[in-house]
Amino acid sequence: MASPLSTNPAHTHFESFLQAQLCQDVLNSFRGLCGALELEPGAGLPQYHKIKAQLNYWSAKSLWAKLDKRAGQPVYQQGRACTSTKCLVVGAGPCGLRAAVELALLGARVVLVEKRTKFSRHNVLHLWPFTIHDLRALGAKKFYGRFCTGTLDHISIRQLQLLLLKVALLLGVEIHWGVTFTGLQPPPRKGSGWHAQLQPNPPTQLANYEFDVLISAAGGKFVPEGFKVREMRGKLAIGITVNFVNRRTVEETQVPEISGVARIYNQSFFQSLLKATGIDLENIVYYKDDTHYFVMTAKKQCLLRLGVLRQDWPETDRLLGSANVVPEALQRFARAAADFATHGKLGKLEFARDAHGQPDVSAFDFTSMMRAESSARVQEKHGARLLLGLVGDCLVEPFWPLGTGVARGFLAAFDAAWMVKRWAEGAGPLEVLAERESLYQLLSQTSPENMHRNVAQYGLDPATRYPNLNLRAVTPNQVRDLYDVLAKEPVRKKSDKTDTGRPATGSAGTQEELLRWCQEQTAGYPGVHVTDLSSSWADGLALCALVHRLRPGLLEPSELQGMGALEATAWALKVAEHELGITPVVSAQAVVAGSDPLGLIAYLSHFHSAFKSTPHSPGPAAQASPGTSSAVLFLGKLQRTLQRTRAKENGEDAGGKKPRLEVEAETPSTEELPVPEPGRPLTPPSQHQEAGAGDLCALCGEQLYILERLCADGRFFHRSCFRCHTCEATLWPSGYGRHPEDGRFYCLQHLPQPDHKEDGSDGGPQSPELPTLGEINMPPGPPTPRASQEGASPVPSPSQPTRRLIRLPSPERQRLSSLNLTPDEEMEPPPKPPRSCSALARQALEGSFVGWGMPVQTPQVLVAMEEEEESPSSSEEEDEGEEDVPLDSDMEQALLTFAKTSGTMNKYPTWRRTLLRRAREEEMKRFCKAQAIQRRLNEIEAALRELEAEGMKLEQALRSQSSSPEQQKELWVEQLLQLVRKKNNLVAEEAELMITVQELNLEEKQWQLDQELRSYMNREETLKTAADQQAEDQVLRKLVEVVNQRDALIRFREERRLSELALGTGAQG
Repeated sequence: MASPLSTNPAHTHFESFLQAQLCQDVLNSFRGLCGALELEPGAGLPQYHKIKAQLNYWSAKSLWAKLDKRAGQPVYQQGRACTSTKCLVVGAGPCGLRAAVELALLGARVVLVEKRTKFSRHNVLHLWPFTIHDLRALGAKKFYGRFCTGTLDHISIRQLQLLLLKVALLLGVEIHWGVTFTGLQPPPRKGSGWHAQLQPNPPTQLANYEFDVLISAAGGKFVPEGFKVREMRGKLAIGITVNFVNRRTVEETQVPEISGVARIYNQSFFQSLLKATGIDLENIVYYKDDTHYFVMTAKKQCLLRLGVLRQDWPETDRLLGSANVVPEALQRFARAAADFATHGKLGKLEFARDAHGQPDVSAFDFTSMMRAESSARVQEKHGARLLLGLVGDCLVEPFWPLGTGVARGFLAAFDAAWMVKRWAEGAGPLEVLAERESLYQLLSQTSPENMHRNVAQYGLDPATRYPNLNLRAVTPNQVRDLYDVLAKEPVRKKSDKTDTGRPATGSAGTQEELLRWCQEQTAGYPGVHVTDLSSSWADGLALCALVHRLRPGLLEPSELQGMGALEATAWALKVAEHELGITPVVSAQAVVAGSDPLGLIAYLSHFHSAFKSTPHSPGPAAQASPGTSSAVLFLGKLQRTLQRTRAKENGEDAGGKKPRLEVEAETPSTEELPVPEPGRPLTPPSQHQEAGAGDLCALCGEQLYILERLCADGRFFHRSCFRCHTCEATLWPSGYGRHPEDGRFYCLQHLPQPDHKEDGSDGGPQSPELPTLGEINMPPGPPTPRASQEGASPVPSPSQPTRRLIRLPSPERQRLSSLNLTPDEEMEPPPKPPRSCSALARQALEGSFVGWGMPVQTPQVLVAMEEEEESPSSSEEEDEGEEDVPLDSDMEQALLTFAKTSGTMNKYPTWRRTLLRRAREEEMKRFCKAQAIQRRLNEIEAALRELEAEGMKLEQALRSQSSSPEQQKELWVEQLLQLVRKKNNLVAEEAELMITVQELNLEEKQWQLDQELRSYMNREETLKTAADQQAEDQVLRKLVEVVNQRDALIRFREERRLSELALGTGAQG
């Protein structure tokens, strides 16, 4: 029987169209197909039905079945929802093409213009589960056979554009290449429509094309006129992308990908990278697609030291300009980082080529990201209305480490198409805009976890994608400024006046309010008479009374008898910092001497803002309010606990106490504060605490203004000075240590160890011992991001002779290593019995794991389940059998625990594929969470710098303008106090983020220790040497310490939750 391809030339063109891998080949084969079928390209949805009617052989039918299933959804109304709508889409990126596909399915006439003539971007995009399902439903496997096979969850930009281009052409989208959109041409008279200004010489048909909808997907550098853009700026962030040729050898396929590893929770990997290569990174990701794709965030000082950047410039455009980047050094940098991260197993790395034929490696700046303030507008002139919508990067520039770009881009494309549908239905312009802005508010909050879990139901209707949807979150009255009537300028001005914009913040509170509150809190204490905010506090009694009021039991009035003013003030400052979380901004000497009244006012305002809701009652308060951020208090205790632990390990603790195993994290309890003896000073003031020391930075010796003051170890610093001595990274709470010998501060990664002090300075930009890229000697086995090795986490060393060896039987070790900590509930209902297959599967997996003292089970159940799961793969479509196996949370946890260590899993590829995909998703979630934290920390740091600059101006005005009117001075003080409150809020948020960092760090460390412990426990007891047994005991001790620290964090979270719940109940009462 003759093949249909040999008798029908249209079949040949269609197969060439499906397999084409270059943009020009796709266009040529599609033109050939249309010519063979005697059709005109770009004729809309009717064209698709004509092609389908004439190509009815088996290969084409499988694609038509998928597209028909999508087009048959009720929301499209059989392609008649927008038949009278004419759309222009600008940009053939993934988001522009995806929007064009949806508009074509609605039946609109769609014309797309693209300034490029080919697709050449190799960079790889991470795909959320719904995007994978969405693209499969459009026939992605027919166009690209390797689409998301196995555990892959990514695709190159070029391949994604190619497959969406093919779908758009089949659905009748008219596409013009090499055409640049430069602006809009309003209708010149009544009865005419809107046109586009195009360059260089558009075809006559395109130049005369009138449209009533414009969808801009032209990238972040082009936003249509009328849209306002807001900049979200953080600390300097330099990204590096590189693509290497993928030869698809056996060795290359066996190299595991890196879904994401970040310094914020895996410092050991980056410390090893720094020692081996001199490269200092914040994170790194490796995806294997058409190319070997790496993306990483590099530190500026490292790039300067290794010669990648010629000179340091404050302007990022000049810093990363082509004239300042050395291409050869950048290539060496990228190759060395990629080689280290993959153990050198990719062989000789050859650069892929970009659109200009150059090595595909580049450095880019993502310090600031742009975000449009609105997602849509309506313009009207001479009665002709034009609906404008944004999608893709020109709507929101994605933060690349989060992997949200294409997923949120697709969501925005769906939302824009839904807006066009509502527009075509005849809804009013303000109603359409209000709905679109309501959806836009949800976009930045979306993640795979907070959207509908059933991705198969996702469609154009927003209700299928967003839970708890409120399309009336924004009212029509709030979007009047988005409706421009060009012929009636007064209307726009009137709407501008009615737009109240951001609500004004309330008054920060006057000095009189602060004074009155202090008087109320200190009333009734003997010898305390507060009449002002300066001299009344010089004897220290008022400050001690305030602390006692807010936290009874910490300080008894009888203990103050015989103490001097300086000792009492120092005692109160210390208790307030350690037990209330009120960090000092003024020294005890300045309070007693009255030399810094502004600093004292700022300090007292912190008490007021934190505890102003505490009800006043005569005498000492019965119970303290949580007041200040419990996260600040927790991190302060954690930092001091770690310092004491390191001091004891270094032999500096003369008390001889046993090192603590767990973190002191119980918020209600107090720390070990020395009780002052009557007549005896608390501690002699250090040389840094002389009068006026709060005005000078302890590191640089320069002037310290109130907003700039950061207190650490009893000394004041500029935030900009308080950096790691080695790498100059900003030091965050609980993330630094002070070396006892040189007195300098270091991040935990570079903190010198007592036994090998050279480690602390072996990676800094000023160290002469750092290797250069030309001198890199790769170690025989560099650690991978998930290698089992001890990180730089501040846990006590397990090799202390004072500790007792812990020996547990195998079942107890199993329970410890697989421990999943969650807060205990007061009452838990009896667990539901698991499905029989789940229980048997777990038993089979556990039985296959050697060394746990469990009876061996036969994996018959897994065989049956494997056959059951593989049955769909025998169908016509291979991808239908690649969907994840549905797992309940208990089952998933058990399977993930055993997946990476159990040899049994290799026998069951369906389960293995599912589990590895789930493991990659969990790894990606943690990486994204860490990068979101890192980004927010950088934004907080930038915001604090702005507050410091404003505070410095106000303080200079207050200190220098002695002749200014008192009313003006009071206004300046109020403004200063408001800035202090903003700073305290940012510091509290920073502390909350750092607690989450601690959780991520401990999770990573527990995972590594768990894997290391399993490797020992899998060995037969009779084959273990004494060294193996000792190493196993050490790993077990470390695991106990990590578990205790995680438990402390969980208890802290739970106690804070109960405290907030009690406060809420009390407020309601």
